[in-house]
Amino acid sequence: MKIVLPVAGNGMRLRPYTEDLPKCLLPVAGKPIIDWIVEDSQDLKPEETIFITGYKAEQMDEYLTRKPEWGKTRTVRQENPQGLGEAISLALPFVDDDEPLLIILGDTLFEADLSILKRERENVLYTFRVEDPSRFGVAVTNAQGRIERLEEKPQKFVSDEAIVGIYFIRDVRALKDALAEIMKNDRRTKGEFQLTDALQMMIEAGCKFHTAPVQKWLDCGLVETLLDTNAYVISRNDNSSEFSAHSVKGPCHIGKNVTLINSRIGPNVAVGDNCVLKNCKIKNAILWDGVRISGGTIENTIVHR
Repeated sequence: MKIVLPVAGNGMRLRPYTEDLPKCLLPVAGKPIIDWIVEDSQDLKPEETIFITGYKAEQMDEYLTRKPEWGKTRTVRQENPQGLGEAISLALPFVDDDEPLLIILGDTLFEADLSILKRERENVLYTFRVEDPSRFGVAVTNAQGRIERLEEKPQKFVSDEAIVGIYFIRDVRALKDALAEIMKNDRRTKGEFQLTDALQMMIEAGCKFHTAPVQKWLDCGLVETLLDTNAYVISRNDNSSEFSAHSVKGPCHIGKNVTLINSRIGPNVAVGDNCVLKNCKIKNAILWDGVRISGGTIENTIVHR
């Protein structure tokens, strides 16, 4: 199996934080977003993980040199981004036709059982049941659970299974052909080459798809949703008990070599490594590595270097 992680986006909605880092390297609960995604997939033992880079690509290249535990990795540059379909097509020359492919979007976190893919013989789209399907692309299934079609932001109810950005492809040759046809004929949706258009072509050609559930779908696209995601992930990885109850109120993540002087931290705070916090109160916040704060109250925000 090979895994493809598209991380080329410029993260405009997260400015000014993405002026320093690509979105996938923004910290959440003590780790970059991309670390949580890759670590969730490592049990699949991929032969190679391919990162589709673009914005601040050189930072991702450098970061991967510090991750030998991720095994074999490769970066492919998307120079002039024209949609997710184009991004995936750039990775496909490095994937054999008979080799399973897992695509995971590099900007959302999730809780899902990926281990089922070790024995899966069909194509799988992971989905999450939502209250308002009109905001999402959805998978429409039949009585047997197979996907009949994909619809983007349906205004009439057809399904509540939102497509979350985890795609397992067994029919790699069919995906290659569909994306090649879309780009050859300049078939765009909203000005871009869309992966969902290629998947719909595969379904119409007879490729079998079914859904698999995501238990939790966590957005990292806006400051407020990034803070919500941070709070949730911290609640599952709380290390506040290692610190004085008088200074840290969990759930929190406190990094390495952090100095706390007359400060109250928490709840829902992620403090990066080598921070110095003096005479301050902080809650519901993300502090990057090396932040120094002296005095004041920090709440509902991100403090970067």
